[in-house]
Amino acid sequence: MSLVYARPGGASTGGALLTLFPLALFGAASWFARWVRPSGDEWCFMPIARDHGFIALVDQFYFTDNGRIANGVLVASYAAFGVAGQQWYAGISSVVLLALLWVWVRALLRCVGWRVPRGIPLFSAAMLLAVFCFGSVNTYKTFFWPASSVSHTFPPVLAAAATIPALLATSRRGKAAATASAFVLGAVMGTLSEETSVVALCVLAPALLLSRRLFPAGLLTFVRTWCTAAGTGILIGAAVLLTSPGSRNRRTRHHADSMFAPESLLASLRGCAHILYILATNWQYLCVIAVGVLIGILVRGVDGHTPRPDRRARLLLVSGAAAFLFSGYVCTVIARPAFGPSVSTSNRLWNDYLFLLLLLLTSAGGLLGNLIARRYRPQMKPALMGAAFVCVILTAVLATSLRTLETDMRVRAEAWDSQDHLLRQQAAAGATVLPYTPLVISKMSEPFGNNGKRPWPASCVATYYRVERITDGRMPPN
Repeated sequence: MSLVYARPGGASTGGALLTLFPLALFGAASWFARWVRPSGDEWCFMPIARDHGFIALVDQFYFTDNGRIANGVLVASYAAFGVAGQQWYAGISSVVLLALLWVWVRALLRCVGWRVPRGIPLFSAAMLLAVFCFGSVNTYKTFFWPASSVSHTFPPVLAAAATIPALLATSRRGKAAATASAFVLGAVMGTLSEETSVVALCVLAPALLLSRRLFPAGLLTFVRTWCTAAGTGILIGAAVLLTSPGSRNRRTRHHADSMFAPESLLASLRGCAHILYILATNWQYLCVIAVGVLIGILVRGVDGHTPRPDRRARLLLVSGAAAFLFSGYVCTVIARPAFGPSVSTSNRLWNDYLFLLLLLLTSAGGLLGNLIARRYRPQMKPALMGAAFVCVILTAVLATSLRTLETDMRVRAEAWDSQDHLLRQQAAAGATVLPYTPLVISKMSEPFGNNGKRPWPASCVATYYRVERITDGRMPPN
């Protein structure tokens, strides 16, 4: 498949064909989501939404659980539909996330005055999102488990998409609207995810401090105003969250004050180093570098020539890397009180800053592709073919692991449906105590986990079936 830019029609066709691979992944994954069944936090969310309604679940988040109002609204949006809401969530969220990233890529290219063949923006967005969702250490928690997706998969993409109005703004009215939307979305972000808020602030800070070196003089006022509005919105949202009764309850439960103790900070540093090692050895992230190489070779400026990156591009990459490292450590520090030593293995917590890493790797690939296009033109075609080949192979690898996960999901769903039918029959017959057999998938929390030492969320399961309590179905009756 030829992707040589000298033949724009061929490049556009090649890009469109490549796009089919990641889109097929999302189509298959959305179909596999029919096997999703309640586990973990969903056991607690569904009874509240069923018995008391949408607002009651949002109140539960703000007044009792963690204070995340926006998070509660999104959770209630799917929990209100019971099991079906969880099954539809993956398909709907993938469409929303892909649309946001596609528009973001197109807006970014338009803002800097770059042109690429028609199929490349959608391919780039789809491939980036596919690696983010399916190249994860635990795809189930990243993509299929709604509670985790709402908290750690959707927020970083939303943070990137929040820049779309700013990238498209050209008039005074457009810039004013972009600034207002930055403030509003920042406030939403502050009540949606503490970790993504940290990452966003760590990106905004160097953008603001280095604005004179990163942006043209004519945009300085707008950039500084926009960054200030976004940061202010995030801080206000975070203040609403941190002063909520739910957040106070959570800090009390997990002794959050201990996060600043020297031994805790050191343990967080070790945990962060372990996370970085895992991320650095995940060879599937080579795919986003290949995507960047494709863009770097194919991109052209308004004059039709390959653009030459200046110092700003390298400074942007370096400051982004610094923001990634610092925000990753801070996120580990604030998550450690709740997760303890497992903070370095609970991969869903990494997604808030992992998405930034994928963007940086794509940018690095873009600089490499640009270097090839400018200095090694005879190698352009082999480089393009090699990058496309890497993307295709990585997509096949992701598809294989996704198919294996689908088998595990189907087996659990069949067992869950059988047990659910039996428990409902027993509850309808008047039973007040039911035996429940844990059905674990992808390290999800189930009642009586850790060899029976973790009863959570047994009380929520009992509420779901409208009985007094449940017992461990693996244990012989007394």
